[in-house]
Amino acid sequence: MSFIDSYIQGFLWIMVLMTSLWIISIFIKNVSIVDAFWGMAFIVASISYYLTTEGHGTRKELVVGLVIIWGLRLSIYLGMRNWKKPEDYRYQEFRRKYGANRYWWFSFFQVFLLQGVLSWLISAPLLAAMYYMPNSDLYYMDYIALIAWSIGFVFEAGGDYQLMKFKKKGSNKGKLLQSGLWKYTRHPNYFGDAMIWWGYGLFSIAVGNYLSILGPVLMTWLIIKISGVSMLEKTLKNTKPGYKEYIARTNAFFPWFHKK
Repeated sequence: MSFIDSYIQGFLWIMVLMTSLWIISIFIKNVSIVDAFWGMAFIVASISYYLTTEGHGTRKELVVGLVIIWGLRLSIYLGMRNWKKPEDYRYQEFRRKYGANRYWWFSFFQVFLLQGVLSWLISAPLLAAMYYMPNSDLYYMDYIALIAWSIGFVFEAGGDYQLMKFKKKGSNKGKLLQSGLWKYTRHPNYFGDAMIWWGYGLFSIAVGNYLSILGPVLMTWLIIKISGVSMLEKTLKNTKPGYKEYIARTNAFFPWFHKK
């Protein structure tokens, strides 16, 4: 199977997942379920790429394994965090804006189709790493990619765990987490997510495919400018006591020591 054929098949499987979630969201009237399945979309894509590409080399096994570990952790974490909670305020606002009688079908294009297309575009380095040079040994670039992925996983999973533990304490209600990984960056989980995807991008570079690096570029842009750091900062500046002081001494994205 050619690269394009495998890539398109991955898209079809992603859309099977997204369409199924959309149908479920109509019955439960909660579009937020899509958030918990963001990681699963990449697992579906990577398994499709794994099955439709030739060879079974170490790199191929490693990449699909790393995607499954990352995607499952993220989906389980978001699923537990959002369990029995009402629909996210963003989707509630859209539901009011477009009307409940219209939003059931409009949400497919605005949320599920959009996220399906984005996850498919971002997944390009996963396919590249499995498609090209499938039976070759690992190169130094593969090890750099693994290091980048590992750093990212520590920041993303560690940041999520520290925040979850912090919020569980009733005495911390209304307070701001500024210790652990959150001491060095205001968004360790977002930084970690970006690093993980640059790790996947480096795997694609290891096999000589540079075009697929656009996947990590797109993911990083979304995290910083669209759905992650930028959007959250706008809310926290006005709702979280002490956040402006936190901004003054802590980097937004890249980890670094406190500013004086």
